[in-house]
Amino acid sequence: MPKISDTEFILIVDDNPTNLSVLCEALNSEGFRFRVAVDGESAIAQAERNQPELILLDVQMPGIDGFETCRRLKANPVTQNIPIIFTTALADTESKTKGFSLGAVDYIPKPFAQEEVIARVRVHLQLKQLTESLEQQVSDRTKDLQKAQVQLVQQEKLSTLGELIAGIGHEINNPINFISSNIPPLQEYITAVTELLLLYEQEYPNPTAKITNTIKNLDLNFVLEDMGKILNSLQIGSERIQNLSNSLRNFSRSDSDAKIAADLHQGLDSTLMILQHRLKANGDRPSIEVIKNYGELPQVNCYLGQMNQVFMNILANAVDALDEAIMQSKMSNLIPQIKIATEIDSEQLVIIRIADNGVGIPERLKKRLFEPLFTTKTVGKGTGLGLSIAYQIVVEKHKGVLEVNSQPAMGTEFIIKIPT
Repeated sequence: MPKISDTEFILIVDDNPTNLSVLCEALNSEGFRFRVAVDGESAIAQAERNQPELILLDVQMPGIDGFETCRRLKANPVTQNIPIIFTTALADTESKTKGFSLGAVDYIPKPFAQEEVIARVRVHLQLKQLTESLEQQVSDRTKDLQKAQVQLVQQEKLSTLGELIAGIGHEINNPINFISSNIPPLQEYITAVTELLLLYEQEYPNPTAKITNTIKNLDLNFVLEDMGKILNSLQIGSERIQNLSNSLRNFSRSDSDAKIAADLHQGLDSTLMILQHRLKANGDRPSIEVIKNYGELPQVNCYLGQMNQVFMNILANAVDALDEAIMQSKMSNLIPQIKIATEIDSEQLVIIRIADNGVGIPERLKKRLFEPLFTTKTVGKGTGLGLSIAYQIVVEKHKGVLEVNSQPAMGTEFIIKIPT
């Protein structure tokens, strides 16, 4: 038998005291809670304030009749899902058809038979409960499927991205090691040859005309000086490429099977290195200033490859937000900035804040940011999976918290909290 909780009730709508008495007695005998309305207007007002589980609605009433009352209830999103059973002496087919077309679920004919009232109320309460249960199961199953989809996409993206970046890092590493390892001996050879030329100049101060012309045409002093500068440039360039290679390999670490103690600052720096090309000036947008305020952090037990993916998604979104702000001419007087701050709080949670000074996110959209397939970007510029994947990694994989603070024209801040 369907039951009603202490806060749930059945609404009886009828202007006839005799009918009300019969219906109230029938419901009371089975322990159902109920309330009474004597006309359509008061019934609608009651149902809007507190939604009943079921409405027993008389057709013939003063003011608006039962049909109009039903139409208004079904037109209101607050009350449209409440089952309505008409109670009426009208037994003609046309009246019944009209009631069903307006959304009623059943008819109880007058005069009332108490057993029939109870039977019909029970059936429709049970149907309502079954419908709600089914809807909840469908909703839960949909969420589970979306969650599984996001996890599969995350694993595939992380695996593919990791393999790709690791491969690029490896391919870069071999030739750059060859170059960097040959720079020191080359520098020694050039120094030795320079010293030898200077020695020749000292020992043979009067060279032949052919040698003199060659030195003049070559501009030997400039060449000797410039060779050192070229070597220095090669050294700086090779070190930068080595740093990029290390960043790629660090970013791609796929520690999916076990957590490791890791330096999250290194993960942030590696991600920034990979995004360096997007931080530079681009068209009408000046270069993005990255302000780092790193605190003292311990080694954090985490899946480093996945945390790097979180950093990549959030930082890439920050760059996108700044690009969009410039495109919309809403930041023409501002210097685009991304601020990264880290600390450890009193509960031994590592806090990472990543903020931009873009246009911000409206309040109505903030609640949906971490939903799978939801994106604030224009068609073709976002899949709606980045932040939902980041949320799963932080909250489910690391038992942490991912929050967002944002106000229009004030920028957006993502806050990551994970236990050490």
